[in-house]
Amino acid sequence: MPFPPAMPVLHNIATLATCAASGGQGAVHETPQAALVWEGETIRWAGPEAALPTTYASMEHVDAGGALVVPGLIDCHTHLAFGGWRADEFALRLQGKSYLDIARAGGGIASTMRHTRAASEAALFARAAGFLVEMGRLGVTTVECKSGYGLNVDDELKTLRVYARLRAAQPLGIVSTFLGAHFVPPEYREDRAAYLRLLCDTLMPRIAAEGLAGFCDVFVEETAFSIDEARTFLEAGKRHGLRPKLHVDQLHDGGGARLAAEVGAASADHLEYAADDGIRAMAAAGVVAVNLPLATLYLNQQPFRARAFIEAGVPVAVATDFNPGSAPSYHLPLALMLACTMSRMTPAEALKGATLYAARALGLETRIGSLEPGKQADFVLLDAESVNHWLYHFRPNAVRVTYVRGATVL
Repeated sequence: MPFPPAMPVLHNIATLATCAASGGQGAVHETPQAALVWEGETIRWAGPEAALPTTYASMEHVDAGGALVVPGLIDCHTHLAFGGWRADEFALRLQGKSYLDIARAGGGIASTMRHTRAASEAALFARAAGFLVEMGRLGVTTVECKSGYGLNVDDELKTLRVYARLRAAQPLGIVSTFLGAHFVPPEYREDRAAYLRLLCDTLMPRIAAEGLAGFCDVFVEETAFSIDEARTFLEAGKRHGLRPKLHVDQLHDGGGARLAAEVGAASADHLEYAADDGIRAMAAAGVVAVNLPLATLYLNQQPFRARAFIEAGVPVAVATDFNPGSAPSYHLPLALMLACTMSRMTPAEALKGATLYAARALGLETRIGSLEPGKQADFVLLDAESVNHWLYHFRPNAVRVTYVRGATVL
C-alpha cells in the first residue's frame, strides 16, 4: 500500500461531508471548497480551505480535483465468508416460492452450510479477500463479518479464524461477529436444546478465549430461533464479553425489536415488520436499527420504515447484508441508493447511516465514521458534486480514491 507524505493537506475539495454526530440522521455537515489534513493514520484538521491554519500551509498538498469527500463507508452487516452460491433459489423466488418455502425444503442457510463446511479455510480466505478488494474500490473501509454457515464447532471456528487472518492481511478494518444461532443444523433438529448448549457452553468460551469475535448474533424466525432461545443465547454471549446483535422482524413482527432493547443490543437488523412499541423501546435503549434494502429487494418484502425509526429517535444504519441467498451483492453504494428509493431516506440520511451510525452499530463511533480531528483517516474521494447528486445519479462506481488509515487502497 503506497504511503502519502508525513502530513499531507488534501485541498481543492468541492464538498467535504464530515458526518459529525451533531444534528441527527440528516446532518452530514457539508462544507464547500474544503481541505483535510492528516498525519499518519490520524485526521488533524478539516474545514474550509480558506480557513486552513498557517501551521499546515507549507505542508505538501494533494489535489482532490474537485471531488466530493466523505468518510470511509462502513458495511456493518455482512456474511463475508461462505461456500457456494444459491442462484437457483433466485429463480425459485421469482416463480413464487417464498424464503420460508425454500428453507423448509432444505435450501437457504442449510444449503450454504453444506458448501461452507466442505470449503477449506484457505479457500474461504482467498474468496473473502477478493470480495474485500472490490469493496475497497467501492469506498468501503470497514466491514463487519459474521460466521453462521459452519454451525458446528470446527467450521464456526474456521470461519472466525478466516476473519482474524483477513484483519492482518489486508487494509480494510474487519469486525467479527459470532452468528452460531443462525439456523439449527440437521444433526440437532430433534434436540435444539443440545445445540444451544453447544453454542453457549462450548463455542462461546473458545471464541472469547481466542479473541475471535466482539459480538454475538441470532436470527429470530420460524425456521431459526425463538425469542426465548435467542434470549438464552444473547445473555450467554454477554457473560463471555460478546455484545448482542440480532436479525429480527424480517418476515413478520416476532417481537425482535423489543428483545433487542431488553438485552441492550448494539444493533437490531432487518426490522421490516417491527412494531411501533418495539421501535420506541429501541429508541429508549439506544439500539441502532440497520436497514438492509438489498435483502428487502431480493425477497420482495415491504421496505424498512425508515421514517418511523428516525422520527422515534432511533439511529438508522445502512448495510448490504452481503450473503449468497437473500442479498448476493457487496455494493454498499447501491444499498444506499435503495435506502433512498425504497425506504425514503434522504441521501444525507443514508450517508450518515453508512458512516457514523454504522460505526455506532459496531461500537467504533469514537474512532471511525466521521472526518474529525483525532479520528482515523478513512475517507473517500467521489466523482460527484454533492451527496444528493452522488446517490441520485447512480453509477457502477463513482469512487476516485479510497483511503484507509491515511493510505490509498488500490
